[in-house]
Amino acid sequence: MLTAVWVAVLAFVVGVGVAVYVMLKAARLMSETSAAVAALRERGDLVIERANAAIDQAGEQIARAETVTASMEGVTAAMAELGGQFAAVAPPAPIAEEATTRPLAWAAALVYGLRWALGRRWPGANTQRQASGWPGPAGRGPGRAAGAPPGRSGRPGPAGSRAALASRSNGTPR
Repeated sequence: MLTAVWVAVLAFVVGVGVAVYVMLKAARLMSETSAAVAALRERGDLVIERANAAIDQAGEQIARAETVTASMEGVTAAMAELGGQFAAVAPPAPIAEEATTRPLAWAAALVYGLRWALGRRWPGANTQRQASGWPGPAGRGPGRAAGAPPGRSGRPGPAGSRAALASRSNGTPR
């Protein structure tokens, strides 16, 4: 019977030892968990502070954008007023389609066409470029005409009749 008591006492001591060991491990786990929660709370506070700072900056930028918008509305009003004053003082600008129907443009085109047509009929005109720089029929053959700048063939572009209006002497369009 004495051995049965000793076995019971020994079992009790081992059980108490295991319980103490488990409690110590649980205490360490609880302390690490509380430290992790505290660190997480600090990070959350930092994130909230940064978010508040970003919101404040966005509010400031919105205020600046509203200021710029208000000033642009003032500029728009001033430009409209200035445009009205300019329209009252200056004559209206010609429309691009009307610019080619004006008498001076028509006369320039006619003179250009006549010079080109007469230049085609003159004998020996294809031999050399004229001294005045007028492309005329000279230089319309293959190759480069004498005195023509490098890279230019001396032939007029597809819109040779526009050269008089474009004030180009070699007939190439702009």
